[in-house]
Amino acid sequence: MVGDVAIGGGAPIVVQSMTNTDTADIDSTVDQIDHLYKAGSELVRITVNHDEAAKAVPHIKEKLLNRGVNVPIIGDFHYNGHKLLPAYPDMAAALSKFRINPGNTGTKARDKNFCTIIEQAIIHDKPVRIGVNWGSLDQQLLAERMDENNRKKEPGSSKQVMLDTMVESARRSSEIAEDVGLAPDKIIISCKMSGVQDLINVYQRVADELEYPLHLGLTEAGMGMKGTVASAAALGVLLQKGIGDTIRVSLTPMPGADRSEEVRICQQVLQSLGIRSFIPQVTSCPGCGRTQSTYFQELADEIQQYVVKQMPVWREQYPGVEEMDVAVMGCVVNGPGESRHANIGISLPGTFEEPKAPVYVDGEHYTTLRGDGIGAEFRKILDDYIQKNYRKATSLNET
Repeated sequence: MVGDVAIGGGAPIVVQSMTNTDTADIDSTVDQIDHLYKAGSELVRITVNHDEAAKAVPHIKEKLLNRGVNVPIIGDFHYNGHKLLPAYPDMAAALSKFRINPGNTGTKARDKNFCTIIEQAIIHDKPVRIGVNWGSLDQQLLAERMDENNRKKEPGSSKQVMLDTMVESARRSSEIAEDVGLAPDKIIISCKMSGVQDLINVYQRVADELEYPLHLGLTEAGMGMKGTVASAAALGVLLQKGIGDTIRVSLTPMPGADRSEEVRICQQVLQSLGIRSFIPQVTSCPGCGRTQSTYFQELADEIQQYVVKQMPVWREQYPGVEEMDVAVMGCVVNGPGESRHANIGISLPGTFEEPKAPVYVDGEHYTTLRGDGIGAEFRKILDDYIQKNYRKATSLNET
């Protein structure tokens, strides 16, 4: 199975992203997958919605491999996956996973088409993510459950019927997949919704009732701060409960937005919860009346940007650096204390304080910086610390 593995086995929770290019545009899709991969995406999903997109998939995979990018690619199928997968075996073989919504496999031939996709997954030895998103829920099943609910003396709310149907659809679809012959460890379930509490509710139920890996994500989360905060709130609650094996943040992109921002949000959620580490964390003070000078904010931003810029190099040369803590603090109130708690920290002077900046390394005072070159000197100390503490072993005698 690619990527989706049980937490109980100690495997890491995997970060997934999705392209928004026309898959038939091979070069644009390759460029975006490459960008997402370099940002830290460990699975990338692409749309396979017509013949030209299906024909493009093997070429996309080949071009990525030529670039040294071996990220697993997930094919996202709706409405015609049962036709495209048998028609383009090279496409099916190039993908690492199939993603389907049972509600989007037809009406009268719903189960037949679903089974055809499962059969193709068995032929090509691919896992399948079965998505029962509320926006594309099996309408035939939902209508049946709504009719049953309406006949009750005390009918439940339409939302409760929908939640119940989502759980039932996940169970029903996974049972059909197993009956066709797909191994249980090749099945991944997702039940995405756009309401935070609804998402938490349905995933708690699915986790209690079904023993499959789960893909988490708040669908149609929105844009900007709203989408980011809502996604982090939903993911944080579920991950803290031990629910989830892969995650994705789905934001409506703002003008000029970088698609990889979704990847970094996923990483920060996992790192904030102490689940995985991806990049050194920079602790900094929000500023107050004691730190009216802009110098503090400018240096904090400078250090953060430096860490982000250097991380691709550090990741290759200094394993474990992603777990490092850096503190850039702004006055005598909490500054020295917070700086001591970090691996490396600096406490800048506040308004009217003596113009000096003590630096702490692993809890001990290391030096005090003064003058106009504090930022450059601190970066040098940071680089030296990383080289000393995270360098790769170069011989059997080194650790």
